[in-house]
Amino acid sequence: MLHRVEHVMGFPVSLRVDDDTVPESAADTVFAWLREVDARFSPFKADSEVSRYDRGELSAVSADLAEILDLCEYYRKATGGAFDVRLPGRRLDPCAVVKGWSVQRAAELLKAAGATRFVLNAGGDVVVSGGPWRVGVRHPEHADQLCTVLSLDGGAVATSARYERGDHILDGRTGRPATGLLSLTVVAPTLTEADSVATAAFAMGAEGVDWAASLPGCEVFAVDAERRVLRTPDFPAVP
Repeated sequence: MLHRVEHVMGFPVSLRVDDDTVPESAADTVFAWLREVDARFSPFKADSEVSRYDRGELSAVSADLAEILDLCEYYRKATGGAFDVRLPGRRLDPCAVVKGWSVQRAAELLKAAGATRFVLNAGGDVVVSGGPWRVGVRHPEHADQLCTVLSLDGGAVATSARYERGDHILDGRTGRPATGLLSLTVVAPTLTEADSVATAAFAMGAEGVDWAASLPGCEVFAVDAERRVLRTPDFPAVP
């Protein structure tokens, strides 16, 4: 069994692999990839590809960055502009897509190394294989409490909320913080989708719950600003 925790991309990333045949080098590969992503795509690093592209210094971008930017544009259009990584007066910030995309890629690296039962937790956003795994969702107002626990055999779960960094998710339609929800959790087949949809839906406010719930393969659990709990019928909560 492998178990490792490192601080990457500004948050703790924990890996647990239960397969006895998976070598330690698989964990090395995962964390090397995440450090590479941080170096290449962080808007907070002046020499990253994202920063250089934002300053107009690149005539072309890598295939990875092109994929990230395409995803950002897809969700901008899908939310009517609520999700926007290019807000006026601000630098290009694709972190909301990069996180889930990169951790999902890390999960694929684990599978390629032979891992069949694992959990990869990146700052509370989780991708699993070979469950069932139990994943807790933090209460949006009480750090020491959970508002729900779900059971996952595979796939991913991501939460967007105001508790960690305050009102940091902006509604691109207004340029102001999105305050219609306290938290929104999405279960999806991949963390690329779960994380992007959670952030995009949160940016939309209360209307984002129905939008996220309408997407194929997505299940939603949300707490709105009036502290009402909203969830889709098939959200995999533990009774």
